[in-house]
Amino acid sequence: MKIKRKLIFIFLLVLHHFYQGQSTDTYNMWFQYIMTAKVSDKSTLTALTQYRSFDLAYDKRLFLVNAYMDYEVTKGVRPAVGGMFLILDSYQTEDQKKTRYEKRAFQQVTLDHDIGRSSVSSRFRVEERFLNNPDEFVLRVRYLISMRIPFNRKGEKERLYGILKNEIRMNIKKEDPFDSNRITAGLGIKTGKNSAIELAFINQLSPGRTSNYGYIGFRNSFDWRKKQK
Repeated sequence: MKIKRKLIFIFLLVLHHFYQGQSTDTYNMWFQYIMTAKVSDKSTLTALTQYRSFDLAYDKRLFLVNAYMDYEVTKGVRPAVGGMFLILDSYQTEDQKKTRYEKRAFQQVTLDHDIGRSSVSSRFRVEERFLNNPDEFVLRVRYLISMRIPFNRKGEKERLYGILKNEIRMNIKKEDPFDSNRITAGLGIKTGKNSAIELAFINQLSPGRTSNYGYIGFRNSFDWRKKQK
Protein backbone atom coordinates (compact mmCIF):
# COMPACT_ATOMS: atom_id res chain seq x y z
CA MET A 1 0.00 0.00 0.00
CA LYS A 2 2.87 2.38 0.79
CA ILE A 3 4.29 1.86 -2.71
CA LYS A 4 0.88 2.62 -4.29
CA ARG A 5 0.50 5.81 -2.26
CA LYS A 6 3.99 7.02 -3.19
CA LEU A 7 3.38 6.35 -6.90
CA ILE A 8 0.04 8.19 -6.86
CA PHE A 9 1.62 11.12 -4.96
CA ILE A 10 4.45 11.38 -7.51
CA PHE A 11 1.93 11.28 -10.38
CA LEU A 12 -0.12 14.11 -8.83
CA LEU A 13 3.01 16.20 -8.35
CA VAL A 14 3.86 15.74 -12.02
CA LEU A 15 0.33 16.82 -13.03
CA HIS A 16 0.60 19.90 -10.81
CA HIS A 17 3.88 20.85 -12.51
CA PHE A 18 2.27 20.42 -15.96
CA TYR A 19 -0.58 22.83 -15.18
CA GLN A 20 1.47 25.69 -13.76
CA GLY A 21 1.46 28.53 -16.27
CA GLN A 22 0.39 26.44 -19.28
CA SER A 23 -1.89 27.58 -22.10
CA THR A 24 -5.08 26.01 -23.49
CA ASP A 25 -4.54 22.87 -25.62
CA THR A 26 -1.06 22.28 -24.20
CA TYR A 27 -1.86 20.30 -21.05
CA ASN A 28 -5.19 18.53 -20.66
CA MET A 29 -6.91 15.77 -18.68
CA TRP A 30 -8.25 12.46 -19.95
CA PHE A 31 -10.67 10.35 -17.87
CA GLN A 32 -11.82 6.92 -19.03
CA TYR A 33 -13.81 3.89 -17.94
CA ILE A 34 -13.47 0.67 -19.93
CA MET A 35 -15.32 -2.60 -19.49
CA THR A 36 -14.66 -5.95 -21.18
CA ALA A 37 -16.98 -8.93 -20.91
CA LYS A 38 -16.60 -12.46 -22.22
CA VAL A 39 -19.92 -13.38 -23.84
CA SER A 40 -18.69 -16.72 -25.25
CA ASP A 41 -15.46 -18.67 -25.39
CA LYS A 42 -14.40 -16.71 -28.48
CA SER A 43 -16.38 -13.44 -28.28
CA THR A 44 -15.71 -10.39 -26.10
CA LEU A 45 -17.75 -7.19 -25.72
CA THR A 46 -15.80 -4.01 -24.99
CA ALA A 47 -17.49 -0.75 -23.97
CA LEU A 48 -15.94 2.50 -22.81
CA THR A 49 -16.77 6.09 -22.01
CA GLN A 50 -14.27 8.91 -22.13
CA TYR A 51 -14.09 12.55 -21.08
CA ARG A 52 -11.27 14.96 -21.93
CA SER A 53 -10.86 18.52 -20.71
CA PHE A 54 -8.69 21.54 -21.43
CA ASP A 55 -8.08 21.90 -17.68
CA LEU A 56 -8.30 19.60 -14.66
CA ALA A 57 -11.95 18.70 -15.34
CA TYR A 58 -14.38 21.56 -16.09
CA ASP A 59 -13.48 22.87 -19.55
CA LYS A 60 -14.82 20.06 -21.77
CA ARG A 61 -12.78 19.06 -24.80
CA LEU A 62 -14.33 15.71 -25.79
CA PHE A 63 -16.93 13.21 -24.62
CA LEU A 64 -17.50 9.82 -26.23
CA VAL A 65 -19.15 6.45 -25.80
CA ASN A 66 -17.82 3.46 -27.71
CA ALA A 67 -18.60 -0.25 -28.00
CA TYR A 68 -17.41 -3.13 -30.15
CA MET A 69 -17.60 -6.92 -30.33
CA ASP A 70 -14.64 -9.05 -31.31
CA TYR A 71 -14.34 -12.73 -32.23
CA GLU A 72 -11.19 -14.82 -31.93
CA VAL A 73 -10.90 -16.60 -35.28
CA THR A 74 -7.64 -18.26 -34.25
CA LYS A 75 -5.30 -17.89 -31.29
CA GLY A 76 -4.22 -14.26 -30.98
CA VAL A 77 -6.26 -12.94 -33.94
CA ARG A 78 -9.44 -10.99 -33.14
CA PRO A 79 -11.43 -9.07 -35.80
CA ALA A 80 -14.13 -6.72 -34.49
CA VAL A 81 -16.80 -4.22 -35.52
CA GLY A 82 -18.12 -1.33 -33.48
CA GLY A 83 -19.48 2.17 -33.26
CA MET A 84 -18.85 5.43 -31.44
CA PHE A 85 -20.62 8.71 -30.66
CA LEU A 86 -18.58 11.82 -29.86
CA ILE A 87 -19.06 15.45 -28.83
CA LEU A 88 -16.00 17.48 -29.85
CA ASP A 89 -15.22 20.95 -28.51
CA SER A 90 -12.41 23.15 -29.84
CA TYR A 91 -11.41 26.77 -29.30
CA GLN A 92 -11.81 29.09 -32.29
CA THR A 93 -10.57 32.11 -30.33
CA GLU A 94 -9.30 32.59 -26.77
CA ASP A 95 -12.85 32.58 -25.35
CA GLN A 96 -15.05 31.06 -28.09
CA LYS A 97 -15.56 27.33 -28.56
CA LYS A 98 -17.02 25.33 -31.43
CA THR A 99 -18.96 22.08 -30.90
CA ARG A 100 -19.13 19.26 -33.42
CA TYR A 101 -21.01 15.95 -33.16
CA GLU A 102 -19.66 12.79 -34.70
CA LYS A 103 -21.05 9.35 -35.44
CA ARG A 104 -18.39 6.79 -36.23
CA ALA A 105 -18.38 3.20 -37.43
CA PHE A 106 -15.20 1.15 -37.39
CA GLN A 107 -13.72 -2.23 -38.21
CA GLN A 108 -10.52 -3.57 -36.69
CA VAL A 109 -8.21 -6.56 -36.33
CA THR A 110 -6.13 -7.11 -33.17
CA LEU A 111 -3.09 -9.39 -33.05
CA ASP A 112 -1.89 -10.55 -29.62
CA HIS A 113 1.38 -12.18 -28.66
CA ASP A 114 3.85 -12.35 -25.78
CA ILE A 115 7.46 -11.30 -25.36
CA GLY A 116 8.62 -13.11 -22.26
CA ARG A 117 6.06 -12.26 -19.57
CA SER A 118 5.00 -9.02 -21.30
CA SER A 119 1.96 -9.00 -23.58
CA VAL A 120 2.06 -7.11 -26.89
CA SER A 121 -0.97 -6.12 -28.94
CA SER A 122 -1.14 -4.68 -32.48
CA ARG A 123 -4.44 -3.18 -33.62
CA PHE A 124 -5.33 -2.11 -37.16
CA ARG A 125 -8.53 -0.03 -37.43
CA VAL A 126 -10.50 1.61 -40.26
CA GLU A 127 -12.98 4.35 -39.32
CA GLU A 128 -15.86 5.97 -41.18
CA ARG A 129 -16.39 9.37 -39.53
CA PHE A 130 -19.60 11.40 -40.02
CA LEU A 131 -19.25 14.91 -38.55
CA ASN A 132 -21.45 18.00 -38.51
CA ASN A 133 -20.89 21.77 -38.20
CA PRO A 134 -19.97 21.61 -41.06
CA ASP A 135 -21.09 18.27 -42.47
CA GLU A 136 -18.05 16.19 -43.35
CA PHE A 137 -17.12 12.58 -44.06
CA VAL A 138 -13.63 11.39 -43.19
CA LEU A 139 -12.15 7.95 -43.79
CA ARG A 140 -9.29 7.30 -41.38
CA VAL A 141 -6.94 4.41 -40.61
CA ARG A 142 -5.14 3.78 -37.32
CA TYR A 143 -2.38 1.51 -36.10
CA LEU A 144 -1.84 0.97 -32.37
CA ILE A 145 0.90 -1.05 -30.73
CA SER A 146 0.70 -1.52 -26.98
CA MET A 147 2.65 -3.40 -24.33
CA ARG A 148 1.66 -4.49 -20.83
CA ILE A 149 4.68 -5.14 -18.60
CA PRO A 150 4.17 -7.01 -15.29
CA PHE A 151 6.23 -5.67 -12.37
CA ASN A 152 5.74 -8.66 -10.10
CA ARG A 153 8.12 -11.58 -9.94
CA LYS A 154 7.05 -14.83 -11.57
CA GLY A 155 4.67 -16.69 -9.27
CA GLU A 156 3.82 -13.59 -7.20
CA LYS A 157 0.42 -11.91 -7.17
CA GLU A 158 0.28 -9.07 -9.69
CA ARG A 159 -0.15 -5.65 -8.10
CA LEU A 160 1.46 -3.25 -10.58
CA TYR A 161 2.12 -3.26 -14.33
CA GLY A 162 3.62 -0.88 -16.85
CA ILE A 163 1.82 0.51 -19.92
CA LEU A 164 3.49 1.58 -23.16
CA LYS A 165 1.56 2.53 -26.32
CA ASN A 166 2.08 4.27 -29.63
CA GLU A 167 -0.67 4.98 -32.16
CA ILE A 168 -0.49 6.68 -35.54
CA ARG A 169 -3.64 7.91 -37.34
CA MET A 170 -3.80 8.74 -41.04
CA ASN A 171 -6.58 10.28 -43.15
CA ILE A 172 -7.41 8.87 -46.57
CA LYS A 173 -8.12 11.23 -49.49
CA LYS A 174 -6.98 14.43 -47.80
CA GLU A 175 -4.31 16.93 -48.83
CA ASP A 176 -2.51 16.30 -45.54
CA PRO A 177 -2.99 12.60 -44.72
CA PHE A 178 -1.22 12.74 -41.33
CA ASP A 179 -3.77 13.11 -38.54
CA SER A 180 -1.81 12.49 -35.33
CA ASN A 181 0.62 10.33 -33.41
CA ARG A 182 -0.07 9.47 -29.78
CA ILE A 183 2.46 8.10 -27.25
CA THR A 184 1.36 6.76 -23.85
CA ALA A 185 3.45 5.74 -20.84
CA GLY A 186 1.82 4.77 -17.58
CA LEU A 187 1.25 2.55 -14.59
CA GLY A 188 -1.56 0.11 -13.76
CA ILE A 189 -2.54 -0.54 -10.14
CA LYS A 190 -4.62 -3.67 -9.53
CA THR A 191 -7.60 -2.97 -7.25
CA GLY A 192 -9.08 -6.46 -7.50
CA LYS A 193 -8.86 -9.68 -9.46
CA ASN A 194 -10.70 -8.13 -12.42
CA SER A 195 -10.19 -4.39 -11.97
CA ALA A 196 -7.42 -1.80 -12.08
CA ILE A 197 -6.74 1.93 -11.90
CA GLU A 198 -4.42 3.27 -14.60
CA LEU A 199 -2.38 6.50 -14.46
CA ALA A 200 -0.49 7.70 -17.51
CA PHE A 201 1.02 10.57 -19.46
CA ILE A 202 -0.10 10.93 -23.10
CA ASN A 203 1.64 13.06 -25.73
CA GLN A 204 -0.23 13.70 -28.99
CA LEU A 205 1.44 15.29 -32.00
CA SER A 206 -0.93 16.75 -34.60
CA PRO A 207 -0.30 19.09 -37.55
CA GLY A 208 0.54 22.49 -36.05
CA ARG A 209 0.24 21.57 -32.37
CA THR A 210 1.21 19.24 -29.56
CA SER A 211 -1.18 18.23 -26.77
CA ASN A 212 -0.27 16.56 -23.48
CA TYR A 213 -2.71 14.71 -21.23
CA GLY A 214 -2.73 13.45 -17.69
CA TYR A 215 -4.66 10.18 -17.89
CA ILE A 216 -6.76 8.54 -15.15
CA GLY A 217 -8.62 5.38 -16.09
CA PHE A 218 -10.50 2.52 -14.48
CA ARG A 219 -11.05 -0.87 -16.09
CA ASN A 220 -13.26 -3.84 -15.22
CA SER A 221 -13.53 -7.28 -16.76
CA PHE A 222 -16.51 -9.63 -16.48
CA ASP A 223 -17.47 -13.14 -17.55
CA TRP A 224 -21.00 -13.28 -18.95
CA ARG A 225 -20.75 -16.78 -20.39
CA LYS A 226 -23.51 -19.16 -19.37
CA LYS A 227 -22.29 -21.57 -16.76
CA GLN A 228 -22.80 -25.24 -17.50
CA LYS A 229 -24.91 -27.00 -14.89
